[in-house]
Formats: sequence, C-alpha cells, structure tokens
Amino acid sequence: MGIRAQGGSLAPGRVVGDGRYRLLAQFGVDERAAAHLWRARDGQLKRDVALTLLVGDPADAEAARLARRTLERAAHASKFGHGGVARVLDVLSLGSGVTSSEGLLGVVVAEWTKGSDLVDLVAQRPVAPAAAARMVQALAEAVDHAHQNGLVLGLDHPQRLRLTPDGALKLAFPGPLPEATLRDDVKALGAVLYLLLTGRWALPGGPAAIPAAPHAPTGRVIPPRSLVPTVPVELSSLAVRTIEDGGHGGIRTSAAILRVLDQVAEAEERTQLIKAVGEEEAVAESDGTVWTTKKPVKDVARRKKLAFGVTVLVVATVVILAWGGMMLINLFQGESKSSGPKINVAASSSQVAPPSGEQPPPAQQKPSPAVGAAVKPSAVAVFNPGSKGDSPAKARNATDGDTVTSWKTDQYDKQFPVLKDGVGLVVTFKDPINLAQVKIDAASPGSKVEIRSADKKNPKLDETKVVGSGDLAAGESTIALQQPQQGQYFILWITQLGEDEGGKFVTEVKELTFLPAG
Repeated sequence: MGIRAQGGSLAPGRVVGDGRYRLLAQFGVDERAAAHLWRARDGQLKRDVALTLLVGDPADAEAARLARRTLERAAHASKFGHGGVARVLDVLSLGSGVTSSEGLLGVVVAEWTKGSDLVDLVAQRPVAPAAAARMVQALAEAVDHAHQNGLVLGLDHPQRLRLTPDGALKLAFPGPLPEATLRDDVKALGAVLYLLLTGRWALPGGPAAIPAAPHAPTGRVIPPRSLVPTVPVELSSLAVRTIEDGGHGGIRTSAAILRVLDQVAEAEERTQLIKAVGEEEAVAESDGTVWTTKKPVKDVARRKKLAFGVTVLVVATVVILAWGGMMLINLFQGESKSSGPKINVAASSSQVAPPSGEQPPPAQQKPSPAVGAAVKPSAVAVFNPGSKGDSPAKARNATDGDTVTSWKTDQYDKQFPVLKDGVGLVVTFKDPINLAQVKIDAASPGSKVEIRSADKKNPKLDETKVVGSGDLAAGESTIALQQPQQGQYFILWITQLGEDEGGKFVTEVKELTFLPAG
C-alpha cells in the first residue's frame, strides 16, 4: 500500500536515503512511532536491506525530537550482535543521509532477514505449543543478552518480527520507541507467546491485521488456554503473568521466562521418555488434553533399580557355580593333566587357550597413530553460527605460537546450550592435511570440546562431522581423533564452557597445535 509522506508517496520503486535505497515491498506500519517497515535494495552494495522509515514533518519539533531519540537508540544497538536480532548497518538522520524534502525524519537500515512474516504465520492457525515455546525461547535469549548489556530491543510489535527458515523468531526491523523500557521487551515476549498460541495480540498498538486479545470485565487478559483448550497450563500462565503489570506472581525478566520455558521443555522431554518406555500413567481431561504425571518416572527408576539388582544377583550366582565346578574337577582329577588343552572357565567363549607349555600372546592394543610435525593453519576465525561476538578480532591469538596471547569466548550467565549450542574456532589450511591430533593449551578446566571436520570455511553446524572429542584441563590437553582425518577445514567446537571465579561461564584458548599422521 502507498503511504503519503511529506515529499511524496512511499511506494515500491521510490528511492530514499539520498538516492541509495529503492523500496521493494512494505511489511508493516508501527503506528505508535509512524514507523514504516520496508524491504529495499541497496543500490551501492547490491543487496536487500530492511528499512524502518520514520515518517513525519521536519517542522514538527516534537516529532523530530522523538525520531532523534529512536535513531540514537538504534545507533547504540548497532554495537550489539546476536542471532535473534538483525544487525543494524546504518542510521540516517536529517542532514545526514535524509533530506527534508523526503518527508522522513530518519531511517534505520538493517540486514535483511530471510524467512516469512510472523503475521502470515499466525493468520493460518495457532502454532503448536511446543513449537511456540521454542520460538519464544530463542527470542528470549536475545532479549536476555541485550538487557545484560543495558540495551532495549523494542520488539513489542509483531510486524517487526520475522520467522527465519530454521524456525527461529528474529527482530527484523530494529528501532525501539523513544520511551521503550526493558519491561516493555519482557511484556513483548509474553505477547508474542500469546500470539503464537492464539493468533491474537495482547498489547496496545498492534496491527489491524491481527485481532486483539479479549479481556475479562475486570480488565485482565483472557488466558490462552480459555481460547485454545490444548494449550498447556504452564504456557498459558506464563503468557498472562508476563503481560500483566499488577498483582503478585508476575514475571518481570527475560531470565525468569527462560527458566519457565526450560522447565516446560524438560517436562516435554520427560513426557516423551515415559511414552517411549510405555510406562506412562495418563489422565485425560474433558477437552481431550492428556497430561502425564511424574509418578511413572519414579516407577520407571524403581523398576530399573530392581532389574539391575536382579541382574547382579544372577551374575554372582553364575560365577559361584562356575567356581564350584572348577573345584569339583580339581578334586576328582587331582593334578593330572588331560590330553586336551586346558579349559579356562573364566575365559570368553571367543578365546582359545594356547597349547600346553606355550605362553599366551600379549593383549592386542590399538596403537596410537604416529604423528608428524605440527602444521600451522593459514587462517583462523570464530565459528559462531547464527550469532556474532565472542572476540572475533582475537581469534588469531589461538594459532600465533605465543601462549601469552589467547582467545576467549564471551562471558555467559548460563551454561551451554541454554543460550546457544556452542561456539568455536574454524581453521583453514593452505592444503589438505591428514589430521591425527589436536593439542589445546587452555586456561578453562571443565570445558568440553569437539573436533569437527568441514568441507568449506563457513559451514552450518549440521554440515560438519565430529571426528574427536574430549575435556580440557588447565594447561595442555591432547584430543586424538578417532582416526586420521583428511581435510582442509577443521573446527574446535566448545559444547561446555569453563567457569570463572565470578560464577560466569567462559573458555580461554591460549594455543592450538595441529598434528598430522606421520
């Protein structure tokens, strides 16, 4: 749709931002800030971008002031990197990329997010509760990370969000309102969960394309479970407690939301486990929803313990009987030797005793492959799928041959994989090598790592293959590959971080040494 602005209509084909960005398609309007959300083409860099156009009259002093505040907050957010937020590429203001004749007060330029509209997603039907919880969990992690850095994201409008091809929600059109607070971000998480579960928006200022959530005569929002009976009680309560400001039991932080979502995920895993072993004890509600109690889990554990005890008793009985048999044989045969080979009762049936008078051969152990001289990578970079940060500028310290310098991950308040699956370093060799071992000089005991091989420099995690793994000690640790691996690209992937004295989670790598098979 075309939207009238001071200098003409905002319509596909129009060029804004000092002639650089050609508008392609509109994806929404945040009426609260006269912010129009567009996909555009960057004529200079030949790529698609997301534009948040702040429309208004430059002569309106109050509107200009509010726009400046939004632009300042967007510029501050440009330093923030997270997979749940589109990266801010540029911020244009009056006199700096925007002319007064354009009818614009400013423009926020962000990377384009591939995927689909959140509004289109919920217009078809509500999202399954488990999928909704996963989507909000990823977005909550972005909010939690931003709030730790004192940043407000401004995701309290559904048209600012998009669903990526891998099923994650992402803030595609950054630009927090001038008066937006940390609390507004948290309430937005509850509203997004409510929207996914019901197809309705529970905060003021939503788009006309989405029905508003119903409210009781008391003014409280109707719980999602009252609209969609298959919504679990925990998720329904989480959405309402996060949205509402008054009363006790409210949820005020993204960290609290993540804790509840973790509990819901654990309950779902427990339910699936119980179903898998066929030991569930279910209660069907009148609406057809089936809830699984915790009692079967205890029963399963008790039965497993009983089975283990019976197994131990049986094995002990067999051993005693075997020993008794040997004693009887010795009693009747004395020290006489039969013409046949000795029978070793304790030996495995797959083993054959050597002829009398011969010593058994020594046990065969798989020798470790010999290694050659270390090979230095030609390049090293942070491997951080779907995210930014973790000191990319210091990645080279891990292979510079100097243990005084190092590369460290960011400090995290939560252990992997709560915030993300992991982080690591990808190394490139000038020519393929036949890698046998990786030596890791680290200062973060307790860290767990994998060595992964890849076919290219920037693969997705599921395109890589685990070829070795181990735990890091303080100092040097050696990870021997399962077998020598030919390749040009290898990844040190950290699946569990160490813990520092302040209770934060972090891993520090001083030096990596790559040893090929000799």
